[in-house]
Amino acid sequence: MAVLGTVAVEVFIPVAALIGIAFAVVQWYVVARVAVISDAGGGAGGKGRGSDVLEEDDEEEYGVDRLAVEARCAEIQQAISVGATSFLLTEYKYLAVFMVAFAAVIFLFLGSARRFSARPEPCAHDPARACRPALANAAFSAVAFLLGALTSVLSGYLGMRVATFANARTALEARRGIDRAFAVAFRSGAAMGFLLASSALLVLYAAVNLFGLYYGDDWGGLYESITGYGLGGSSVALFGRVGGGIYTKAADVGADLVGKVERNIPEDDPRNPAVIADNVGDNVGDIAGMGSDLFGSYAESSCAALFVASISSFGTEHNFAAMMYPLLISAVGLLVCAVTTLVATDATTIECTNEIGPTLKQQILISTVLMTGGVAAVTFLALPARFTLFDFGNDKHVKNWHLFICVSTGLWAGLVIGYVTEYFTSNAYGPVRAVARSCRTGAATNVIFGLAVGYKSVIVPILAIAAAIYAGFRLAAMYGIALAALGMLSTIATGLAIDAYGPISDNAGGIAEMSGMPHSVRERTDALDAAGNTTAAIGKGFAIGSAALVSLALFGAFVSRAGITAVDVLSPRVFVGLLAGAMLPYWFSAMTMQSVGSAALRMVEEVRRQFDAIPGLAEGLATPDYATCVRISTDASIRKMMAPGALVMLSPLVAGTLFGVETLAGLLAGALVSGVQVAISASNSGGAWDNAKKYIEAGVSEEARSLGPKGSEAHKAAVIGDTIGDPLKDTSGPSLNILIKLMAVESLVFAPFFAAHGGIIFNHL
Repeated sequence: MAVLGTVAVEVFIPVAALIGIAFAVVQWYVVARVAVISDAGGGAGGKGRGSDVLEEDDEEEYGVDRLAVEARCAEIQQAISVGATSFLLTEYKYLAVFMVAFAAVIFLFLGSARRFSARPEPCAHDPARACRPALANAAFSAVAFLLGALTSVLSGYLGMRVATFANARTALEARRGIDRAFAVAFRSGAAMGFLLASSALLVLYAAVNLFGLYYGDDWGGLYESITGYGLGGSSVALFGRVGGGIYTKAADVGADLVGKVERNIPEDDPRNPAVIADNVGDNVGDIAGMGSDLFGSYAESSCAALFVASISSFGTEHNFAAMMYPLLISAVGLLVCAVTTLVATDATTIECTNEIGPTLKQQILISTVLMTGGVAAVTFLALPARFTLFDFGNDKHVKNWHLFICVSTGLWAGLVIGYVTEYFTSNAYGPVRAVARSCRTGAATNVIFGLAVGYKSVIVPILAIAAAIYAGFRLAAMYGIALAALGMLSTIATGLAIDAYGPISDNAGGIAEMSGMPHSVRERTDALDAAGNTTAAIGKGFAIGSAALVSLALFGAFVSRAGITAVDVLSPRVFVGLLAGAMLPYWFSAMTMQSVGSAALRMVEEVRRQFDAIPGLAEGLATPDYATCVRISTDASIRKMMAPGALVMLSPLVAGTLFGVETLAGLLAGALVSGVQVAISASNSGGAWDNAKKYIEAGVSEEARSLGPKGSEAHKAAVIGDTIGDPLKDTSGPSLNILIKLMAVESLVFAPFFAAHGGIIFNHL
């Protein structure tokens, strides 16, 4: 007998979410105490740990220019914030039209599945019972889609605002020491992470309760309509990731190729016309896009688990505490992540740059260990000792400790993926250093080694995902796989914190360079940024791994809802879908890579034009036209994000309508198997190339110094590898995980229509 009752669950989930929001506000307040413009008497307003008066040596170093440097920081921060806000608002205007139009499509398709009937229908998994009419399911699914889309938009926008608020403060604190700068960057990432994770949980819980007022005891219909929430979140995430990725990489590639390779000027040099666009891109792609992406993963994993549970004994017996088990895991995860964050911000001191990476890696380990205990507590308190799950037409008898193993397997598989990703993308280990050494003989060998590192990095994560899938399915069928995905994402607040930390540190380095701070400050921000590149790669690994598990769970739910008894790969209908699905990630990657390439080409031409046309620009005697480069990135990203987005959104609709549910099942399976491999290798190749370049630039070892300094032939080869990897790790790779899960959740939402009217072509052949 479960210990937690309905009332306890109804209180615990929203209270945990509110605690998470309060924790985010506290972190933001601590960061806000660091003033960008200090008092004339020195210091930064006399408040908090980041507002102490500068050391005497620093005062001598800055002299009378200190206030001018701070004023320049504020000016640059404002320019980045305005540019990022302008882009997102423009993007969201287009997305608003899409959201309304696609919500109408959902209503029309699902309503037409039963000819817009307003009469009660036999329940899909229990025909003896009467459930809510198809028209109601269509309406509520459309509303859930809009709710998920709006929450995803809010997640991306709030993340961007937090990041642009913190970037200059991180740069200014770097004058006082690496520990202070790390604290500001990490607290800012934590503010974003807790705000997003808590809001996602609170909105989903509120939607379940509000929809429940209409559905009553029809839990199957309730949680089927709730899946629209995950579809809305991932739809916006797709356009955010693709659009933001094109924006940031067009600016980044243009700035690097002309600035570093052709003009031999430092990264983020204010003479480079693309430098503001590059820093804006970090916020709209790596922050807003990533925030929407991980929100989508969380929403879909929760919706998949809730839907599968609703057709189990949890749903038929109306055991509310057991039904809310997925949300209870997320609620406990928020509390665990809060404790973990305090370890980094209040119990750890960064004495030197070599301690940054281990401190961030420690966050993943601590949260995983604590979360394992939290999962055990929730499992034995909220679940009955025995229960029954739906297993493709059969009943599967499960014990509560089986679910504990499912969640824990996903949780620890995430840790394995994180550590393996760090090994292949951090310049502290052999693979990245081998890529750096290959630069001795030019860009070609650098590219070859980087591709090899990416391909090799796929092996262990795939085995970890496979182990989580087997354990989950063996113990608890598709519900076990959905819980494994949720376990991997249960520490999402910490994952977001270390992921957002990277772009914030990158922006801080750019602001330090553009505002004329001493080289020692830039060295500190570069150290923060190098660790951030690795944590960003770890975050992408978590997102891709969880996407594979979520997609498979949604695939199982789709197969069940569509009435498919078995997916036979020897069937020609299934196999043609399998081949087409395996092709889609390559088609999608080609479109996004080409979009970045064409936008970068325009950016390179514009940067070259300004260096040639503006007298004194190369010597620093004139100011470049930053606005034109910002406009190029904005226009390119808005135009170029449409086609890849349409490919992903239309593929399931076309396959299901024209060729039927069996072909669509093959399409989903092919896209899942192919997309995970391509996404991991692309992300890790890009991360390895990026950190190989930074390894040479930092010159922290004798080997690195022999490859440098900046401007050497080996460094130029590393820069070329980095520019090749940029669209792989920040545009195509991260977007592929959205592709595989978005197609799966879209298929589940439209499953009633496909089952009733799908297969127009194959049914007549």
